[in-house]
Amino acid sequence: MLFFVLLGLPTRFSDMSDEEHHFESSDAGASKTYPQQAGTIRKNGFIVIKNRPCKVVEVSTSKTGKHGHAKCHFVGIDIFTGKKLEDIVPSSHNCDVPHVNRTEYQLIDISEDGYVSLLTESGNTKDDLKLPTDEALQAQIRSGYEEGKDIILTVQSAMGEDQICGLKEIGGNK
Repeated sequence: MLFFVLLGLPTRFSDMSDEEHHFESSDAGASKTYPQQAGTIRKNGFIVIKNRPCKVVEVSTSKTGKHGHAKCHFVGIDIFTGKKLEDIVPSSHNCDVPHVNRTEYQLIDISEDGYVSLLTESGNTKDDLKLPTDEALQAQIRSGYEEGKDIILTVQSAMGEDQICGLKEIGGNK
């Protein structure tokens, strides 16, 4: 100890218990995707292409060369934007497959800026969704709401995004 005092060094040694650790917590929920072998993904299934959740509309498998691997050519439609995306993956490799969920909510209100207010099963409201960009679906929702009909909206969710994708009317007037 005297040696450290003569050199002007600190005499107190901190041990691990003196330090405070701060850890950033992230989403404790389930992963947004899961791995699946490319050769097992079929038409009408889901796949992530260019970091977007897509519905597979076409799959073709081709054998390449004498020592090559079979490759799968996927054509998919982005489930939120409707854009066509393509990818080629060796059939033995894993692809990301999005967890796609559909949930039904009752429509309560449509705000002037195009946001909808939805009633969840637990009785809470969900107010963070806009009307769909599909003009025909949007017109159906607006006309049903203005006529006072009870409307159930189907919301599709994948990879942290939500979008209204369908509706059905229940009963008559309110």
